[in-house]
Amino acid sequence: MNQEPYHIPALLPQSLDALDVKPGGVYIDATLGGGGHSRAIAEIAGPEGQLFSIDQDSDAIARAEAKAGFTPVHGNFRYLENYADYFGITGEVDGILADLGVSSHHFDDAARGFSFRADGPLDMRMNVAASRTAADIVAEADVDTLTRIFKLYGEFKQARRLAQAIVAERDKAPIDTTGRLVEVASRMINPARRKQELAQIFQALRIVVNGEMEALETFLSQAVDVLRPGGRLAIITYHSLEDRMVKNFMRSGRLDGEVEKDLFGRSDSPLKPLGSKPIVPDEAEIEANPRSRSAKLRVAVKL
Repeated sequence: MNQEPYHIPALLPQSLDALDVKPGGVYIDATLGGGGHSRAIAEIAGPEGQLFSIDQDSDAIARAEAKAGFTPVHGNFRYLENYADYFGITGEVDGILADLGVSSHHFDDAARGFSFRADGPLDMRMNVAASRTAADIVAEADVDTLTRIFKLYGEFKQARRLAQAIVAERDKAPIDTTGRLVEVASRMINPARRKQELAQIFQALRIVVNGEMEALETFLSQAVDVLRPGGRLAIITYHSLEDRMVKNFMRSGRLDGEVEKDLFGRSDSPLKPLGSKPIVPDEAEIEANPRSRSAKLRVAVKL
């Protein structure tokens, strides 16, 4: 891997502790991104260890250099079990980490269309080879579909008004840049909460463009089989939908969070959460890396 990450990893020391990284261990970083977490894991695991780091973004893979003990994997973490089977590590992995945040590189590159802070194409694809962009969704979805997207994935209170405005405005001129979307959305936004509400709107579109919730569901359902008994699953989330899903899964081994019990009333969950509350960044980390502000780390061990 190149020496300098282009993304400041959130909750780095806490993630290493959560995974209980040891020399010679077998680990998967399901979200390589800028490489900060992977680099730290590889340093501790050492040349005798194995680290497989997955990312669907070709930029992230291009920056990663395969070497002894480290294998970059270009793909989506929803295929976790396929990759583990291919490398012969299913059931033998000591720890799996997933940081579900967007890389700082994506936010800072206007051409990728992830941020409302600079004008650029309304894209938002993590995998640039994918066919559908955020502009496509904005251009094609009806009012009900757009309302659901902004309400469910962005928790935006004016979701229907925004959806109606988009449908009306796109007939006048295409909404195919981040600046144009901001222009339309600004009429529904509370000026005192402008940054937060724009972030909610952009988050909602990004989640849909990349199928993030569906990918997370699939990833979680495969993670248990990939881990060895005693192996650890550590996940960093950034919004309530992700965190709720991760919390439910770690508690019950099920996406719906329902705890199944055996004949003796004992939980049948294959996982045991370590700690009842998520780990969050302290004030010093938030000051050094403001984008870590909403990060929540949860960890569980396979029984």
